[in-house]
Amino acid sequence: MARRGQRQKKKGGIGNVISTLILLIAIGIFCFAAWKLVTIYLDYKTGVDEYTALEEYADNEKVTEGLEDSMDANDTMGDEWGDAELTEHSGSSRFESMENPIDFDSLQEINPDVIGWLEMEAVDTINYPIVQGEDNDYYLHRTFQRTDNFAGSIFMDYMNKSNFGQRNTIVYGHNMKNGSMFGSLKDYRDQEVYQKSPYFWIYTPTRIYKYEIFACAEVDKFGQDYQITFRDKEDFREFIYRAQDQALYDTGVDVDYTDTVVTLSTCTGNEATRFIVQGKRVRTYQAVPKAGGYETEERID
Repeated sequence: MARRGQRQKKKGGIGNVISTLILLIAIGIFCFAAWKLVTIYLDYKTGVDEYTALEEYADNEKVTEGLEDSMDANDTMGDEWGDAELTEHSGSSRFESMENPIDFDSLQEINPDVIGWLEMEAVDTINYPIVQGEDNDYYLHRTFQRTDNFAGSIFMDYMNKSNFGQRNTIVYGHNMKNGSMFGSLKDYRDQEVYQKSPYFWIYTPTRIYKYEIFACAEVDKFGQDYQITFRDKEDFREFIYRAQDQALYDTGVDVDYTDTVVTLSTCTGNEATRFIVQGKRVRTYQAVPKAGGYETEERID
């Protein structure tokens, strides 16, 4: 009987040890998960706070001045199918001018890699500076102020020219769960969002570009939608036809080989695919300094 009692105590002791270990492991997992959630929240907050502060450098009210505007509705010019470098026909035509709402001089003091600013009319949460690095990794998890953060930046493909003059310019942003960065780009899956406004704007230090959205689609992340250079005008036409064929809905927007396209791209949660919104340039303005300057009460130190 004594031996049986000893055996039961021994078994009970081992059981208690195992139970305690399981409890400690569970507590450890809970603490680790809580720590990860807090870290994620702080990263989100840091990114949101930084980009909210950057809005001090943007006043997205469009003010045009009464210069002669002899450009067609689609003013993409240049050679027949290559880089769509804008010209002014040797000075015989002038772009209508618009006050630049973005204080690029101040932004370039913070980060000289800034090349533009993106504003989407239908989704007011997308209103960010655009940067370009020496590769596509640098700004993937670095903010505009080059702080390590998984929110990253809105950035142009490093293989594109920074003047938005090529036939297809690609701009990337993370699909953040809190809707920041390109987290709300997927809202364009809903045609009603597109119908609110089919336009987005890109501001640069010297030009202001207006784009009309012609296609929204979920695509292969290695697909030809990310093509930047083209053999000839037929190759670019095939690019356009493919974009229209795979679109989630028909926008009715005509696109031609003489057009210039910007492709906005974000992840989908599926490693194999990306969601893109593509717009063609329909207007170009000469950017002029904002009347009264850009000084505001709050600035980033």
